[in-house]
Amino acid sequence: MRVLFLSRKSLFSAPGGDTTQILKTAEYLENLGLKIDISTELEPNLKDYDIVHVFNLMRGQEAYIQVLNAKKQGKPVSLSTIYGLYTEYEKKASGGIRQKLANLLSPYQMEYLKILARAIRNRELHKGSIQILLKGYYKVLKETCNMVDVFFPNSESEIQRVINDFQLSNIKYIIVPNAVDLKIFDYHNVKVEKEIEEKFKDCILCVARIEGRKSQLNLVKAIKDLPYKLVLIGKPAPNHMKYYERVRKEAGNNVIFLGQINHEKLAQYYKVAKVHALISWMETPGLSSLEAAAMKCNLVITKKGDTYDYFKDYAFYCEPDNVESIKKSIINAYNSPFNEELFELVRKKYTWENTAKETLKGYELAIKLHKEKLKEN
Repeated sequence: MRVLFLSRKSLFSAPGGDTTQILKTAEYLENLGLKIDISTELEPNLKDYDIVHVFNLMRGQEAYIQVLNAKKQGKPVSLSTIYGLYTEYEKKASGGIRQKLANLLSPYQMEYLKILARAIRNRELHKGSIQILLKGYYKVLKETCNMVDVFFPNSESEIQRVINDFQLSNIKYIIVPNAVDLKIFDYHNVKVEKEIEEKFKDCILCVARIEGRKSQLNLVKAIKDLPYKLVLIGKPAPNHMKYYERVRKEAGNNVIFLGQINHEKLAQYYKVAKVHALISWMETPGLSSLEAAAMKCNLVITKKGDTYDYFKDYAFYCEPDNVESIKKSIINAYNSPFNEELFELVRKKYTWENTAKETLKGYELAIKLHKEKLKEN
C-alpha cells in the first residue's frame, strides 16, 4: 500500500506536536510494510498512491484543497483531525485586542481573522487561504469533513467535538491515539548524565513551547514561593515573544530556562524530574505528558481538551488561570508516590505500534468504502 501524508505548509519550518505525530506514524507504518511519502503540497499528483492521509483539520486553508484534490483524482481520504479550538484561552487569557475580539466574535470568525493576518503579515496567501477568505473558515472546514471517508481522532471526546461542531452524521472513524516512542523513552534503559542528575534531580519539569495557551506564566507564579526547582524546556512560540519576556521577568531564582533540547536527550530530564506540569488551555492530549508518564513523572495537567480520556484519575488536575489551584496540584503531585499503573497504561496502550495498527485498519476501511461508492455510482 502506498500512502501520501499531506499537512500544513509550515510543518517543518514551525514544527509542533503534529510534526512528531506525522513522522512517527510514517516510521511505524513503514515497519508494517507500507510505503509512506510526506508532502506539504496543496495539489500533488496522486496517481502512484492508494490513499491520501491529510493531517490537521484546524489548518483548513491547506486541508480543504488537499482533500478536494484527492477527491478530484478519485482517491480515498482519511483525516487526522487534531481538532481543538482555543476559544476559552482567547476569551479569558489571551489579553489585549485579541481577548476583546474573542469576546465579540465567534471562534470561527477568530480563526478567519488569524488567516487574514497571516496572509498580510507572513504573505501566506495561496489557493487554500483564498478559499477561506472567500467562503469563511467554518464553511470550508464543514465542506472538508463532508469529503472525508474515514476520520482519525486522537480520542473519543475529540471526534464528538468534530461531530457536534460540524453537525455530522453517519461518519466512519477509528480512534488513533497519540503515542510515545518507547525506544527513546524507555525508563529502565535511559542512562542519566552525572551533570543532569546533580542539577535537576527531583525538579518540576515543563516541556512545551512557551506561549499563552500553555500557561507557563501562571506556572512560574505558582512555583514562586515553593521549595522546588522548575525547569522549562522549549522555545518561545514565534508570535509570543512578549509573553515569553513576561515569563522570564516573573521567574524567580528557582526557575531555569533550558530552551530547545534534543528529543533523544529529553528522556534524561524526564527521568530525574519528580513532576511534569503541562497546564494548557487545550491539549489533545499533549505528547510531553505521555512521554513524562512513560518516564515515571507525576503529571500536573488540566481537563481542557482530551487529557482525561488518556490519563483518567492518574493525573493531578488544576485550572490554567488559577495560581492557587496550580500550586495545590503541584504540592500534591510532588508529595505523592508515582502510580505504576499509569506507567503500565502508557506502555501498553499509547505506543506508535498501536497507532500504526489502528491507522492501517482505517486505511483498509477507507479503501473499502471508496470502492463501494464507486460501485453505487
